[in-house]
Amino acid sequence: MIFAVKEINRDSKLLPNVSLGFWIVDSCFSRERALLGTLMFLTGSQVPVPNYDCNLNSLLPAIIGDGPSSSSLTMATVLGLYKFPQVSYGSSISLLSDKLMFPAFMRTVPNDEVHAIGMAHLLIHFGWTWVGILASDNDYGMLGSQTLKKEIAKAGGCIAFTEMVTKDKAKIPSIINVIQQSTANVIVIYCTTENIVPMLEAISVHIILGRVWVIPAAWQISLQVLSRKVVKTLNGSIGFSVHKGKIPGLTDFLYSIQPSIFPSDIYTTMFWEEAFGCQWPVPGKNLTEANLPLVAKKPFCTGHEDIRSLDASVYDAYNFTYSLNTYNAVYAVAHSLHNILLCMDGQGPFLSGQCADIHHLQPWKLLHYAKNVHFNNSGDEEMYFDKNGDPPPRYDIFNFALFPDGTNRYVQLGLFDNEIQGKLELTISEGDILWNERFKQVPNSVCSKSCSHGYQKVSRRGQPICCFDCFLCSKGEISNQTDAVNCMKCSEDFWSNDKRDKCIPKHLEYLSYEDPLGQSLFCCSLAFSVMTVSILCNFLKFKDTPIVKANNRELSYLLLIALVLCFLCSLLFIGQPAKLSCMFHQVIFGLTFSLCVSCVLAKTVMVVLAFNATKPGSRLRSWVGPKVSNSIVISGFLIQVIICCAWLSVSAPFPEFNKTAEDGKIIIGCNEGSIFAFWIMLGYLGLLAVVSFVVAFLARNLPGSFNEAKYITFSMLVFVSVWLSFIPAYLSTRGMYMVAVEIFAILASSAGMLVCIFLPKCYIIILRPKMNTREYMVGKGDSLK
Repeated sequence: MIFAVKEINRDSKLLPNVSLGFWIVDSCFSRERALLGTLMFLTGSQVPVPNYDCNLNSLLPAIIGDGPSSSSLTMATVLGLYKFPQVSYGSSISLLSDKLMFPAFMRTVPNDEVHAIGMAHLLIHFGWTWVGILASDNDYGMLGSQTLKKEIAKAGGCIAFTEMVTKDKAKIPSIINVIQQSTANVIVIYCTTENIVPMLEAISVHIILGRVWVIPAAWQISLQVLSRKVVKTLNGSIGFSVHKGKIPGLTDFLYSIQPSIFPSDIYTTMFWEEAFGCQWPVPGKNLTEANLPLVAKKPFCTGHEDIRSLDASVYDAYNFTYSLNTYNAVYAVAHSLHNILLCMDGQGPFLSGQCADIHHLQPWKLLHYAKNVHFNNSGDEEMYFDKNGDPPPRYDIFNFALFPDGTNRYVQLGLFDNEIQGKLELTISEGDILWNERFKQVPNSVCSKSCSHGYQKVSRRGQPICCFDCFLCSKGEISNQTDAVNCMKCSEDFWSNDKRDKCIPKHLEYLSYEDPLGQSLFCCSLAFSVMTVSILCNFLKFKDTPIVKANNRELSYLLLIALVLCFLCSLLFIGQPAKLSCMFHQVIFGLTFSLCVSCVLAKTVMVVLAFNATKPGSRLRSWVGPKVSNSIVISGFLIQVIICCAWLSVSAPFPEFNKTAEDGKIIIGCNEGSIFAFWIMLGYLGLLAVVSFVVAFLARNLPGSFNEAKYITFSMLVFVSVWLSFIPAYLSTRGMYMVAVEIFAILASSAGMLVCIFLPKCYIIILRPKMNTREYMVGKGDSLK
């Protein structure tokens, strides 16, 4: 402040022909002393009389101070009544921005709201969402910590604990216990120096290491803190400081201080004793009259000690944090006065264009100019007050580091300001941070570890939102970001992978030729087809033998051809269903089986007719012949043709994509269209088979020449049994297995007819040719066995 006043008085352009002076009153961190000093300024008397002016001269133009917010609140309440300008260099409490309560208050330090926003940005920047807060039990700590908690919550963080730090040392052990029990690795200190120093000393005694302390702008430069044994505890701390900027010439001025230059300055002599560990000789007393124990400990001060030899922790002549704020405050008042000097009558801001009189200054007029001041300081940094009396928000980010050689210092890491596009932004160089010995990289301070991809956060009941459990996403859902609150559902054609972090196309399921089951059924179908063709070839080769000629060999040929078609039609069910394959595979199956069973029915009827026609005088002889058998086959086949045509015309089968039946699969099958028509088609086959079975069963005891009825009975029994078993199996399966059940039923029923009807005859034709004679067929060849 002295430096700024002298610099202004030397400046011929600023306040020409006007000299500034100052009157200093120490508030001693006391609201009462701050109020007393304020009343002394206002009344002009050492014994203040409230609301009276005892000084005939003009009042002082403005008050610069105080540092602590608690003192400034008291001062601003009184000064606001008189609209007396007050410019604080250290009071950051956000309440002072309320111009209704404190209309005359301004400051050169940003308010706590910006401070809290910056600290919240810093915490979230490093991913620290679980933090503790130590707040002093004064306006600064209580209001500031409330704002900080609000900003942390807004940024997505949570508070592990909040403890109020008082001057009562009896409460320190309980606070230390809370810190030790907490899982938070980051603790924000929102305290003033006088409150936090005893707390830090107790923490250092308990050797609470491995914590990252986030230090506020209120006390990080305190010489008292730096000179104590707390440096090891604070090692690796990170925090905010009020922007220190540059003040050209101040360092040289600070190094030029000597008691001989300022003999009447009590602060200089007190500082000299504290800095150099000496004492000034007491005037009028010799050595023996002095305090001998004290003399034994401290030498006498000479006044020629080298001030440049002092460590920065004792006398930092380069750190202009609060110096810059005080410097700007003095210049703000000076520029306000200068603008009053520049005012011309008739162009002033007051009634009828009046200007303020600098020789008879009224405080409220100076307040008008102070609120509107705008200048660049000697460090070329812009300075002004906004509508709330706050300066441009600007903070330095620092790291407190303890080096192996025992030295310690603050290392600037970045800035938090609004110079870029008028928006508050954090700029920080992480590579320059020196953490404490426990952490080799950015430490973690979270209540719960982040949920990785594939998981979603589920909050724990009764706990802060930062405390959560990670649960794997449900089937069909994914999360492809860290700490996902909800899982995203995959679209119908996609499904979640095993890690639940990606949607993958659903597997298309149908009975394919590449599938082992499909290959097995394909081989069985071909094998039975080849077997049937081989039997047909044998029958054609031995067509003139009695066993082939018996029971209408043309029907046997037709039945064998129909069986080949039955075996081959099962191949239509294998492969990816398409529109045409779905439309015709059931129809072809129904038609070929109708032809097959109609042939069996015709053969059975012919057996009965042939037996009854041999009776004397039988009228059935005219029915024995190909006309009857052909009529039965054609009529049985045509009825099924009519059913299938009606089915295709009314509601034909079509491909169907079932996306919900099984997880991760799209089951491609054929929808039967009209279920009624499908079961009518199967029911008609069943009717033909039952009729054939009944007729064959009634004819099973006919003479040996006509014993084919026994084999037909067994074949129809197998056929009916297979298809009766097919119904529940078909209805209880889905997808490719439903198709496989139907193919199995087709192959089993066809194979039953083939084996029961034709295999005994092939046995005789190939292995027992002697039995393939007319004599044997009419029952006279028993001796030939």
